[in-house]
Amino acid sequence: QVQVAESGGGLVQAGGSLRLSCAASGLTFGSYTMGWFRQAPGKEREFVAAISRSGGSTYYVDSVKGRFTISRDNAKNTMYLQMNSLKPEDTAIYYCYATNSMTQYWGQGTQVTVSS
Repeated sequence: QVQVAESGGGLVQAGGSLRLSCAASGLTFGSYTMGWFRQAPGKEREFVAAISRSGGSTYYVDSVKGRFTISRDNAKNTMYLQMNSLKPEDTAIYYCYATNSMTQYWGQGTQVTVSS
């Protein structure tokens, strides 16, 4: 059974940092592209960042470039999102996903709240 689970969310002041983790089990982790989406209250879910299977390529939405860093440790079946210089507009539920050419798995989400 495949499981994808986020952790590391919380409440932080503007300008602060958080590191989210996404642990996956029941799949061949290194065969999946991984990434993060987020959904703020009253808004649609939006893409945040993605990382290739090897970790050699990363992609970000413009609004987080230079502040967020996505990484993965294939030996630990875990992906990370280091979030620095957080802004109130980063407040959202953050979801991780794993995808290959045939399927996609999602976590349940972790709440990130940035106070001004």
